[in-house]
Amino acid sequence: MSSSSLAGRRVVLTRPAGQAGELAAQIRAAGGEPVLFPTLEILEVSDLRPLSALIDRLHSFDLAVFISANAVDRGLALVRARRSWPAGLRVATVGRASARALRRHGFDAVIVPEQGFDSEALLALPELQHMAGKRVVIFRGEGGRELLAQTLVARGAAVEYAECYRRGRPRLDAAPLIDLWRRHQLDAFTVASGEALANLGEMLGESGRQCLRTTPLFVPHARIAAAARALGVETVLLTGPGDEALVAGMSVFFAKV
Repeated sequence: MSSSSLAGRRVVLTRPAGQAGELAAQIRAAGGEPVLFPTLEILEVSDLRPLSALIDRLHSFDLAVFISANAVDRGLALVRARRSWPAGLRVATVGRASARALRRHGFDAVIVPEQGFDSEALLALPELQHMAGKRVVIFRGEGGRELLAQTLVARGAAVEYAECYRRGRPRLDAAPLIDLWRRHQLDAFTVASGEALANLGEMLGESGRQCLRTTPLFVPHARIAAAARALGVETVLLTGPGDEALVAGMSVFFAKV
């Protein structure tokens, strides 16, 4: 990639604090200027007792599914504070980032889609077709989509959630972002989830939502793109998953404008 493919472009990164470093580095390498504005924060669950009790019987499950890299890091930290990982308990996840996180934690055999990178893609894998009598634990944040659990139950599995973190909305002043936009010095937003997008709209406030609607928005999934269009965002660009695909998509777009 050309070192100037994003030359002079200011790109807002909305990932949680401390989780945008690699993407920011890639944007700088392409000549752009990342603007950090986290619209999610990852918090401890308010009551760890249910999760601790589940971890104590983790050996009774056949499969552990991790919904995100946050679920990997938070969930495994809590598990290892109480016990070792049970021998024979397989692990699965939905995307590349969480698969990399699992491998960093020492898991070599990770069930993960080669493409798609969502619950639908995971559910399409052969390993998740014949689930009668299987026990599955899903590590995730509080709340979220129910498709994975509902489908596994329909296939005969018993499913429990290990909710190991919760998501909050940071208290940040959006005035500097809006000021950049008014001075025509804000070129793009990036969001990685529907919740991050909704929080961004709330944090910008009524006076700043025109900024979101008129600034190109880059997203990794069609569901987020649909949500953005429903909010009135005029230019929504769907890239592939992962930092490299995101930066490549921005570079292609800005080369043409």
